[in-house]
Amino acid sequence: MPLPPEFLAEVKYRNNLADVVTSYVNLKKQGANFSGLCPFHNEKTPSFTIFSSTDSYYCFGCGAGGDVITFIRQIENLDYIEAIKFLAAKAGLNMPEDDAKSSAESKLKQRIFEINREAARFFHTYLAKDSANWRGYLKNRGVSIETIKKFGIGAAPDSFEALFNHLKNKGFKADDIAESGLVKRNQRGFYDTFRARLIFPIIDLRGNVLGFGARIAPGVDGPKYINSSDSKVFKKRENLYALNFAKSTKDDYLILCEGYMDVIALHQAVINSAVAALGTSFTDSQAKLISRYSQNIVLALDADNAGARATKRAIDILRNTGLNVKVVAIPEGLDPDDYIKKYGAVKFKALVEGAANDTEYRLFIEKEKFDVETDDGKLRFMREAVKILAQVADPIERDVYAAKLSTETGINKNTILEQIKSISGKTYNSARRTTARNVQIRANNRDKINPERHLSLMAARAEENFIKILMDNPDLCDFAKQTLLTNEFVTSFNAKIYDAVLKILERGLVFDIAYLAEDFTPLETGRIVEILDILPKSANPKNEMQSLVKVIKAEKSRLKTQNINDLSDENWADEMKNLVKNKMGEDKNGRQN
Repeated sequence: MPLPPEFLAEVKYRNNLADVVTSYVNLKKQGANFSGLCPFHNEKTPSFTIFSSTDSYYCFGCGAGGDVITFIRQIENLDYIEAIKFLAAKAGLNMPEDDAKSSAESKLKQRIFEINREAARFFHTYLAKDSANWRGYLKNRGVSIETIKKFGIGAAPDSFEALFNHLKNKGFKADDIAESGLVKRNQRGFYDTFRARLIFPIIDLRGNVLGFGARIAPGVDGPKYINSSDSKVFKKRENLYALNFAKSTKDDYLILCEGYMDVIALHQAVINSAVAALGTSFTDSQAKLISRYSQNIVLALDADNAGARATKRAIDILRNTGLNVKVVAIPEGLDPDDYIKKYGAVKFKALVEGAANDTEYRLFIEKEKFDVETDDGKLRFMREAVKILAQVADPIERDVYAAKLSTETGINKNTILEQIKSISGKTYNSARRTTARNVQIRANNRDKINPERHLSLMAARAEENFIKILMDNPDLCDFAKQTLLTNEFVTSFNAKIYDAVLKILERGLVFDIAYLAEDFTPLETGRIVEILDILPKSANPKNEMQSLVKVIKAEKSRLKTQNINDLSDENWADEMKNLVKNKMGEDKNGRQN
């Protein structure tokens, strides 16, 4: 990678794919995604799709695909670096000066990780040995010793230089420590950012300490929580607290909480699917991160006015990402931590299982704003209600809520449905027919990207699923390398993808198409998008990897010992159509992923 990953992430963040494509293509909303006529080949039926959850595009007609960088490369006929310069200029970003600077940035990032890791040890040791007050606080909050160790909870001394001096004594330079955000600088020198606070390390999927959250002692003036500022290794808007644990949950959903203590309480209660935003409003990037690990999200934010506003914002973002959203209504205005203390984990789990979906929640909130006993209040409520239902892709869900509103208000159900249709401009059924048609167009094309695929469809599909699991589970990088070598692949194209993905993950990064786009053509990148967006997520990644490896190695051995009759491209086309058909059928609500 010639450019720092942080720079590439910023370029993509500031150049939303759908917004950029709209400058060239007339797009229409299709569930959580967008579709339009492909700009790369002549067609009358839209086969160009943007997947919102991964910020990638794919044409089911010609097979082109990738991210916003690939799109600009293809549409403007630019090379990789020229496309990035184009997008950077559009976003007002300066390009990194040269490779030497990029190398220096990479080394600084590694030093910050080391500084953060040592700081986490310092805080944790201080809590265990020297901070009776904070140990007492955690005990009163019901936090066990095992939980403290699991989350690496620590405490910062009431000192301006304790951490700074410790890190200097460990050999770290003052300027590097400042880059981490753990110390600040004034005219007198450096002083600790976190003082007299409870510390929560924020850890990524590879076990790197990205930053810290910090709580002030009860009764002391000042902000209740502060967090590490954004740094070379930490972006609050792009990470979630405890996702390193929650991603392995056996639940088919993740729970989004408001704070560190709520998450910790849920995990201690063996509800290990909880995560939290990091001291900032919930973002598109966090929603997309969630979508890599679950299609279902339960919101368990605080019940006050601020929590209600945060819930509404999160619902909008999560829906646009294509996730199924439910909202927990916690009685008595309690937060998850307090509710579990008062009623226990079993009852909280029951609340989660019985959570209302986001449509019910939003209708309830809007209804509370108006006096629906009056004609004026009823009319104003219905105007807001149809706007909410116009965002619902599933026609069955629309029909159910239209019927319910008709019963409550006395307004004819068909009138409500017509109003919803006029706002949305289309129905989900037409969108689904279009998508199915696009899939058939793409599936009937010959497979020129991976010409060796016909040697063994079984092995090629196993390779693609293995790569998909690795993309979704970066923590399995070491396991993958030990289990399957690149030269054990049956198809050289899939081997090339595998090698590229490994190199990305070995750098401690989460997979992103931008990191490998320079080494693949737009058509090849399109095949990678197929793997990323169409293949289903694994429910048991490690075990499935082991099973897939057996298939790949067995087929590799078989091909070495006997002649294999070629399988036609039509077989591959049929397989692709069935695969996408099954993928579309996974969502009971009819939403596209």
